[in-house]
Amino acid sequence: MPKYVVEPMPGQISAEVIELLEKTETATVGHWRHWGFVNRGIQGLLRRRVAGTAVTLQIPGPDSTLLHHALGLLRPGDILLVDRLGDDRHACWGGGVTVAAKAAGAKAGVVDGPCTDIEEIEASDFPMWCRGMAPITTRIYDLGGRMNVPVAIGGVVVNPGDAVLCDDCGVLVLPPEEAEAEARRAIETQARGLEGQTLVAKGAKLGERSGASAKVLAGLN
Repeated sequence: MPKYVVEPMPGQISAEVIELLEKTETATVGHWRHWGFVNRGIQGLLRRRVAGTAVTLQIPGPDSTLLHHALGLLRPGDILLVDRLGDDRHACWGGGVTVAAKAAGAKAGVVDGPCTDIEEIEASDFPMWCRGMAPITTRIYDLGGRMNVPVAIGGVVVNPGDAVLCDDCGVLVLPPEEAEAEARRAIETQARGLEGQTLVAKGAKLGERSGASAKVLAGLN
């Protein structure tokens, strides 16, 4: 088996669907969907909402050789998701990787592991999701890796070409054929939610609107 596997770049999600997703809150989708949400330990370093096409990567613990190569293949609109194969010690993503990803036009990075150089990431204004910070970095050890294959990110299987939505609450991965419908449903739900909040702010009772009060009162009999 070859040391490296680099599959073709996936087809990209349409601009129309990306625009819809970037109006969608992950927490709205979380009202009805239970799958596709990565572990909440993977959090954003900047306050952003971005959506894009998944480009996937698997690299072993102390090595980032394939990551450096992959940065040269990224396209505008891609989100690079890095499966660290369980490693939580070595930071594969720092200031230099951030600059390269942004220069390629990538929308964001998602690492199932730590990053480093938070000041440089902030200075680059590049959206990044990871499991916190670490001072020990990866190196060019040439240990191998795989690109554009199914990977595991925060307990979620991510396929190259999936739709990825990242915001302050977390990261959601959607099959491309489901992304538009979920986004449209979420946008409609958000609009109704704002209307309801306005009514509650004016004195309407939340429990009456949600139906919770009727259940409590029924349960008292």
